[in-house]
Amino acid sequence: MDKPDIHQPSAQNAERGNWREVFAAFLRLGLTSFGGPVAHLGYFHEAFVVRRHWLDDRSYADLVALCQFLPGPASSQVGMAIGLSRAGYLGALAAWVGFTAPSAIALVLFAYGLSSLGDAAGGGWLHGLKVAAVAVVAQAVLGMMRNLAPDRERATIAVTAAVAMLAAPSAFGQVVVILLGGMAGALLLPPEAPPGDDLLPIKVSRRTGACLLVLFVTLLIGLPLLAAAIPTQSIKLFDAFYRAGSLVFGGGHVVLPLLQAAVVPPGWVSNDAFLAGYGAAQAVPGPLFTFAAYLGAVMGPEPNGWEGALLCLVAIFVPSFLLVVGALPFWEDVRRRAGARAALKGVNAAVVGLLLAAFYDPIWTVGITSAADFALAIAAFLLLFMWQAPPWLVVILSALAGALIGAA
Repeated sequence: MDKPDIHQPSAQNAERGNWREVFAAFLRLGLTSFGGPVAHLGYFHEAFVVRRHWLDDRSYADLVALCQFLPGPASSQVGMAIGLSRAGYLGALAAWVGFTAPSAIALVLFAYGLSSLGDAAGGGWLHGLKVAAVAVVAQAVLGMMRNLAPDRERATIAVTAAVAMLAAPSAFGQVVVILLGGMAGALLLPPEAPPGDDLLPIKVSRRTGACLLVLFVTLLIGLPLLAAAIPTQSIKLFDAFYRAGSLVFGGGHVVLPLLQAAVVPPGWVSNDAFLAGYGAAQAVPGPLFTFAAYLGAVMGPEPNGWEGALLCLVAIFVPSFLLVVGALPFWEDVRRRAGARAALKGVNAAVVGLLLAAFYDPIWTVGITSAADFALAIAAFLLLFMWQAPPWLVVILSALAGALIGAA
């Protein structure tokens, strides 16, 4: 008989809830959680450990460790796991919908507004959004470099990855760089002492976990083959966004180069529209992965609009669900292997390099076209980095400044 390997949660959090209370809690967070993945994890701790007592500190820290280890949006994955622990699989779905829907709806409405503006979409305010993206990504690169590439070995992996991507930019090259980063980490980085004996609070059987991981790999390999055999736009879209959601390590900003490589070269989304949406995504709460909904809505070929938004949004988040639930039964074994932890460090350093390459092209090359743009970018960076201004405020100010520069 197949037995779960995850221990029962403590008496404190053993009480089960229902999907409605999970949805209500995460909807409130989806409407108010500004600041990116790190801030989201702080909001989750306050909401579910301190106030509601759904988890204890040890269990929450272990869930965060698992989701940092996996590709995908860590904060959304932690939310799914909390929903799963509280109300089963319906709870996981409710947590995702509640946390994701507000920003996704806002970005789809922005996409419709952008489409309706016509020639006005080329105004200075739109260029201000692109300049804001320069400042936001610069801050993300700096923060990730400090956390994920703080020593000579990992910094070298990051810079090598950036050089490789600038020399040969492609979606396939990104996968190769990530794999080579993991290999370099396993070979070059020193082993660490094993972690403590913390136990995850959710019961998932090994059989269930294995089935979900097999499904994840099957889709990752099979979708490109299906898209080649049946070249419909819907399958191509699902494949592109599923692959992006499967390969993103290190936070929401790293999805930028993967999505840009997926939608801009084929002509599905223009580079200007891509960067404008990325700038707008900084001004809404919730996960940055909802940028996929904007891309699906603004896309040229059908499906687009609301249908395209829903297709792309589901596709980019499906890997997160399959991975986080599938990995739960095996996490205790994997996290104690020094080689696996070293490989993960190499992967994280490589994705810093991917983001560094994306910072130059397309972020810098499109956003900074004049001395005024450069001045606006460094002012926006100052507000973000030194004054700790919220990203949404910096985005609004950059759009206003861009409009003034354009009118001058």
